[in-house]
Amino acid sequence: MAEAVVEERQLLKTLRWYDGFVICLANPGFMLGSLGWTVLDLGGWGAALIWGLTALIIIPVTVLYSELAAMFPHKSGGISIYANEGWRKYTTLIGPIATFGYWIGWSVVLSYLGLFVGYIAQTAWFPGEPYGTYAFGGAVTDHGYFSTGSVYIGLQHLIAIGLILCVWLFNFFGTRIAVSFNYISGALLMIPLFCFTLLPFINGDFDTANLTYKLNDPGLAWGGLQIALVWIWIMIWSTAPEAAATFAPEYKDTGRDTRKALMTSALFILFVNTMVPIALTGGVGPETVEAFNYVGALDQLVGPDLTNFFVIVICASFVISMNTATADGSRALYGISKDGLTVKQLGRLNRWNVPGNAMSVDMVINILFVLFVGNLFGILVASNIGYVFANICAISAFILLRRDRPGWPRPIKLRSYWVPMAYVLTAAFILFEVVGVGWLQVAGGGAVYGGTKERVIGFGVLVISLLLFLFRRMVQDKESPHWREETPTMPDEDVAALLEQEMTPA
Repeated sequence: MAEAVVEERQLLKTLRWYDGFVICLANPGFMLGSLGWTVLDLGGWGAALIWGLTALIIIPVTVLYSELAAMFPHKSGGISIYANEGWRKYTTLIGPIATFGYWIGWSVVLSYLGLFVGYIAQTAWFPGEPYGTYAFGGAVTDHGYFSTGSVYIGLQHLIAIGLILCVWLFNFFGTRIAVSFNYISGALLMIPLFCFTLLPFINGDFDTANLTYKLNDPGLAWGGLQIALVWIWIMIWSTAPEAAATFAPEYKDTGRDTRKALMTSALFILFVNTMVPIALTGGVGPETVEAFNYVGALDQLVGPDLTNFFVIVICASFVISMNTATADGSRALYGISKDGLTVKQLGRLNRWNVPGNAMSVDMVINILFVLFVGNLFGILVASNIGYVFANICAISAFILLRRDRPGWPRPIKLRSYWVPMAYVLTAAFILFEVVGVGWLQVAGGGAVYGGTKERVIGFGVLVISLLLFLFRRMVQDKESPHWREETPTMPDEDVAALLEQEMTPA
């Protein structure tokens, strides 16, 4: 199998499809990070419906991405690269906007889940230490060890910073180290997932009286449709397994491994996202889930003697998510830098053949989030503005590439009916984006996801992406900005040879 050559170093082809599946074990951690608010807003039955529906919507999107990933086996960066390839014939602005939108959606996960782990660990093991500012809403618990002006820093913040540094180290020294860590943590993750999906039915704790359906409650805007659409918009970032496609150049068999990784991950996420709201809420009651008291939930399901063990496995599940966020987001920045759409420094591989500069940017920004941002739930949902926009651009890129590059070799070529399906999915994601951005403040009981400030932050990241694009073109490349690019209808000789190898049966 040929290797994708980049600059003086290479993205090493060391992964198989099951490595991609393990990377996507991050997604259950993402769901647990928002589950409590969905049960509060929607009830147990309602949360299961919307989580499951969102995961179901993502499956055909994943199928589309499998074709796009196989078309560009030499390019790292995932869906932002597909968006740029499809749209640059019409505008070069989509590439940088989609990339930074996609990246920030993943990047914020580091500080968000780092603080979640810090809070769980402190509550279980160090409850007497200062907490500082409660990061999931911005309320001040106490004055912490010190203040940065906007945030009181407690032990949970220091634990989060330590985890961010550890995850950076795991990834900075090579993909195989990071994936190996995911295998270990993924094995531990299966224990709480079993407890949250099946155990309540086995041990008799499950009670349908704990489950409610709030989407038909009186007084809800649009008969409950508004809150449902807002939550689908929020959930997209935690149900999409497209991280598996970001590693396409690093699979030993790009076409087959990418497709298998995407589809197995999507089906696993569909199962988990549907079952956990039902089983966990039915087993321990909505009050426990709404309080994000997962350690207490495990105590209730299996007894208090294993509390410390379950604190470890819950924390490990969140660290998997942080690990994947670092690996995926950094490759998005790396890939778009290689395509000339942001600063050159982000397009360099370190001596261990991973995008170390991009990972270091992730690390620094998230430490700053921990130190200076009071309400990370608000920042997280604000980052979804760019993340969903990136998906809109990537899905529509499927349509454009089918039209503009019909003869391009496709190791995975979907049937023609997937083109109208892509139109439907593009329209659906536009609807989710409009409603989500317009009414994000209604989620989480209307108290935690912010409003105008968070929208300004979300759109501000996209503006910064354009400024960096102009800096790259005008200062680093010494070119006049060009708003469109001529695109080839067929790959060059090297890429054609690589695609031919991908299309040759093993």
